Amino acid sequence: MNKDYIFLTKEKMNKAIENMEERLSTIRAGRANPNMLDNVYVSYYGTPTQIKQLATISVPEARQINIKPFDKSILGAIEKAIFEANLGITPNNNGESVFITIPPLTEERRRELVKQTKEYAEDGRIAIRNIRRDILDELKKDGLSEDVSKNIEEKIQEVVNEYNKKVELIIKEKENELMNI
Repeated sequence: MNKDYIFLTKEKMNKAIENMEERLSTIRAGRANPNMLDNVYVSYYGTPTQIKQLATISVPEARQINIKPFDKSILGAIEKAIFEANLGITPNNNGESVFITIPPLTEERRRELVKQTKEYAEDGRIAIRNIRRDILDELKKDGLSEDVSKNIEEKIQEVVNEYNKKVELIIKEKENELMNI
């Protein structure tokens, strides 16, 4: 069986990195970011629905988010969902839209967020290790010669090292973003 193990490995690892970056984007760094609302769901006619599907989300100022729903009757539900999401932010309803002012982060909160960032990094590393294990298992099942298998394993390890460095770089950037005011 002639598979491109390296391509398959890179493809899966790219998805793992994207997933980690997506999770990291929900961590607020004292600046307004619409992505921080991605995991907030509003009960809309009994169905949990993401805010971004029910409203336009804009950032008029560096530390403010404006949520303007398409249907004004759900303003209260949006406000309630944001409050219950425990994001450390308080929504304000002005009858037209919901405003969120992002408070500056305390040193303690910054350290908590860095800790959470490191947990996401570890999850990313675990995903990379699991991908490596799965690809190597597949390689063994395919019954290639020992020389070919060893050569592919070495190349896969190089890819793993490359992606672990990417994880480290992404995490360092996020930590710097969180710790610098």
